[in-house]
Amino acid sequence: MIEPVPPTPAPARPLALVATLESLADPTRLRLLRLLEARELGVAPLCEILQLPQSTVSRHLKVLGDLGFVKSRAQGTNRLYRMVRLDKDAPARRLWLLSREQMEGWATARQDDLRLARVADRATPAAQVFFAGAASRWDKLREEAYGRLLNQSALLALLPSGWTVADLGCGTGALAAALAPHVAQVIGVDQSAAMLQAARRRLFGLDHVDLRKGRLEALPLDDASCDAALLVLSLSYAPDPEPVIAEMARVLKPGGRAVVLDLLRHDREEFRLQMGQQGLGFEPADLVRLMDQAGLPGASCRELAPEPGAKGPALVLATATHAARPAALVSKRRRTDR
Repeated sequence: MIEPVPPTPAPARPLALVATLESLADPTRLRLLRLLEARELGVAPLCEILQLPQSTVSRHLKVLGDLGFVKSRAQGTNRLYRMVRLDKDAPARRLWLLSREQMEGWATARQDDLRLARVADRATPAAQVFFAGAASRWDKLREEAYGRLLNQSALLALLPSGWTVADLGCGTGALAAALAPHVAQVIGVDQSAAMLQAARRRLFGLDHVDLRKGRLEALPLDDASCDAALLVLSLSYAPDPEPVIAEMARVLKPGGRAVVLDLLRHDREEFRLQMGQQGLGFEPADLVRLMDQAGLPGASCRELAPEPGAKGPALVLATATHAARPAALVSKRRRTDR
């Protein structure tokens, strides 16, 4: 009787390769390794940066730890995690370098970087020293004593008191209400009757606030009638942002100021659907190009890190000064439908 030949065990190296590939096949683990490659972070800041629950982050950290990608050390009652320094010629290192290269330009990775910057600012030794003692309670004490709008009111007071400011996509009038005490006139435009009704309730009694129903791509405003125009979290709702920016430029006086605050380009489709938006935000370069084409040259554009506790994507802020009016943008009729 011939004895059966036992199966030959699979070589160790291919099995290790498969384990490595499996570990790098998950986007959350890729994000974790990218964050932990150059710094130590605890679970709490990782949860804040990735916008994921602790159970999910801890589970992925355990997988990466079991596979030898990350290590941890105790710091008080917490643990700090960091990516293991892989051998120069190790297959795992070569796979990781390829993975990291492919993450360049990933919108999610950029969002992670902005949230990381916020976390790092809070964790610097200088900040810890500054906020020791009474200073650590100053913001809370000041908010309790004077309210949350103290800084905002001081900054708005810098606006020239004679200005006419257009709030494009004014919604329920929160921004118009903040602007009203500081300028000569605020003109709010929105195409939603329900939003305008809420804005009228909020702004009742403010005679120098004019609310008008209209579309952003066909504003019910005269040419060169405003000193400043604001598009705050409105452009993402436009099917085509180009005519909206062009209309913003049309209603500005020469030398008038344009401000666009909207979502930085992201890949959170579920967030877009939840908020009813048309697009997934904007690249800074695209906003600069749109403003330049509309006669708003030399736009300054910067990415804004999310505020602590904010659940949405990061924002981008673009500002520009109106130049001489291109003939193609000058309207030959007065848009007075209100």
